[in-house]
Formats: sequence, structure tokens, C-alpha cells
Amino acid sequence: MIYSPLKMQNLTLRMCNFFHYHNFTGRIGRFLFMLFFLTSLGARSQNYWVNTIPWITLTDGLQYVELDAPEKSVVNDSKLTILKVDAWKFDFEFLTASEHGKNLRTAEEWAKEFDKNIIINAGMYNYDKVHSNKGYLKNYKHLNNPTKSGYYNAILAMHPKDKLKPPFRIIDITYQDWEKVKTQYFSLCQGMRMIGQEGEGMAYSKRPDQSCSMVLAATDNVGNLYIIYTRSPYTHLAMIGFLQGLPLNIRTTVYLEGGPETSLYINTGDTVIAKYGSYVSNTCDNDDNDHFWKIPNVIALRKRR
Repeated sequence: MIYSPLKMQNLTLRMCNFFHYHNFTGRIGRFLFMLFFLTSLGARSQNYWVNTIPWITLTDGLQYVELDAPEKSVVNDSKLTILKVDAWKFDFEFLTASEHGKNLRTAEEWAKEFDKNIIINAGMYNYDKVHSNKGYLKNYKHLNNPTKSGYYNAILAMHPKDKLKPPFRIIDITYQDWEKVKTQYFSLCQGMRMIGQEGEGMAYSKRPDQSCSMVLAATDNVGNLYIIYTRSPYTHLAMIGFLQGLPLNIRTTVYLEGGPETSLYINTGDTVIAKYGSYVSNTCDNDDNDHFWKIPNVIALRKRR
């Protein structure tokens, strides 16, 4: 039998409680636990809910796919949209209202005004005068938010000072030193980590049942960038399980935005894809949104020429 990653996590917790309750200690207990642990690793290693990804090439260095999620959502089409980006073939930039006239723009407006091919949310934001990012956000010398949040452990890093380093990375600062990281890049944005550097999912114990439309950014074990979007609402735990069940070796993953602010805009010249979210359980539990919302802070990509 093959279990989903989320079911494997729950099964592991139940087995740990079983060993504790029945007081399995000493050599027998260690042997039984190790046997179960190795068996669970084997189950997880073959546990993909899709075996191959039918990528469509939009342009050199950019691939696109829409997959039916392994679980049906309460609304809409239950599809996952995934972009695979070769970071070496794109230029990256954080565009913020605080740096550009204090004007919020839709994803399409950001793309057209600044001549970009891809626009996604840069993260959740505060409803203050400059609509600052909830975590640290710096674009070269411009500071949108100079304060590092103690709750967010993923860093979107671009414009490395060492030109031999990848132009864009997602860094897990529970594994890497923030004080060192912030000296290595001109532009940094802090976000909410969903999956850690070693592929481990976060617990999301505060609001485990909240579901929403969402857009995420992720990396794999060889440095590719993935942008993941869903209009259909899922919980964070479900989405973590979906990503761990893809044959992509997903590593550090950051939640960027949810609900009707969720934005993904792609324009390669001959292909335009525009997607926006809607649903947030308890606060906006409907699928009625039919347009991009104006947003203050975005990640912008332009194909290198």
C-alpha cells in the first residue's frame, strides 16, 4: 500500500504514541521503531501521486503544466498550475508601491508598466501607508520593511553580490545564518516557510483547517524555481503533501499570498496566462472573484535578452 506524505506523517505520529503507550523500550523497542521508520521511508520514496510531469515549454527556460490535484476541493476545478523556471535565464526584481509612487497595481499592470514577463505576489502585506511586506523586504537600497519578522523563516534572495551565484534563491534561515545571508544579496524578501531545506513540511498547528486559493514559490535540490498556483482552496497541510508527492524533489517552499489577492500573470509574447484567486475559509468563502486585485509588492521576472 502507498500512503500520501501527509498520511505517512500522521501514521508516524500514531506509531510513536503506540510505542510510548505500550512502554516499548530497550532493544526491542528500538528495533521495532527502526523497522517501522525504514519501512515508512521506503513507502514514501515511491509515493508519487503523478509519475511524470507533462511540461509544456512556453519559452526557453520556462515550462508550464496544469495538474488535477490528488484531492478534490470544495469549489472550482481542483487544479494545480505549476511553472518551472530556469533562474539563469531570467532577470529578477522586487517591485513595490513604496518605491514606485505608492501606487498599487494589478499583476497585469505591473507587468505592462515595467516590461516584465511574469508577475506574482511577493508576500503578504500590512495595511499601512506604504503597504509594507509583513517580513523584511529590501530591493537594492530601497527598504520596504527594514524589520525582520521572528515568524517567517524563508528568504527570497536575488541580485547576489557574487555573480557566480544563482540570480535567485529561496533560503531556509533555520539552516543558514541570516546575518551572513543578508550580506550576500542586494535584494531580499522574507516569507512564510511551508517546506524546509531538507524537504520537511511545517506543522501549521495554529490554523490547520484554514483553506484558501494560494500562490507559492519553491525550489528543488538542483536550484530550479517553481511557482505553484491554485484557485481551488486547500489547506496548507494538504498543499505541502501535494508538493512532497510530486517527482520534483521540492525543497524550501514559501507561501506568498492567498485569497482574492493571489495573482499569477505570464506574458511570453505569444502566450498570455492570467490567474487570480478568490476563496479564504471563514473570511471570503466564495469563488466569486473575477478580476486581479491591486497589490503593492510583487516578484517580477523578465526573460534575459
